[in-house]
Amino acid sequence: METVVTLSRKEQIIRKAAELFREKGYAASSMRDLAQKLGIEAASLYSHIKSKEEILQNLCFDMAAEFRKSLCEVEKQKCPASEKLRNGIVGHIEVMAEDLTASAVFMNEHRHLSQPHLREFLLLRINYINRFKDIIEEGITSGEFKETIDKKLAVMTLFSSLNWMPQWYDPHSNLVPADLGQQLSDMLVNGLKK
Repeated sequence: METVVTLSRKEQIIRKAAELFREKGYAASSMRDLAQKLGIEAASLYSHIKSKEEILQNLCFDMAAEFRKSLCEVEKQKCPASEKLRNGIVGHIEVMAEDLTASAVFMNEHRHLSQPHLREFLLLRINYINRFKDIIEEGITSGEFKETIDKKLAVMTLFSSLNWMPQWYDPHSNLVPADLGQQLSDMLVNGLKK
């Protein structure tokens, strides 16, 4: 029973840390700032968490796992590449919308990971992006997408559009994540089609 309480407290710490990292940036945030935000003594944090970096690792790698899980579901689908790409975009948006604060930290603060964690994180990110590139390649091969498309430009445009979402999306608006994903996928996928 005690383990459950510890995990619960650790999750609270990670959530508050994500808010702090989003507000001040990882580099400008201290464990003392985090303790103050939680209303506890700084020394108490260390019974739940080893370091500020451990928090960042948890945030980044947990988000990466969610993105991969979403894309795995899409890749299993037996449908045209354009549909897969749409579903991948919607899935990406839904993962981000699930926790906009953690998403913002994932997008903006990962560069503060130390080695070898940064290298591992970047390899995961490259793999994820390449899997979207593979879907675009599938669409070109099947004749759905224009043959003249530069796959790298297409995938970078796609992620440039999607990854700004934590900066401007209002979760209290009438635009639900699935609808937002559909609208973005319409704009992005239609530009690739023949």
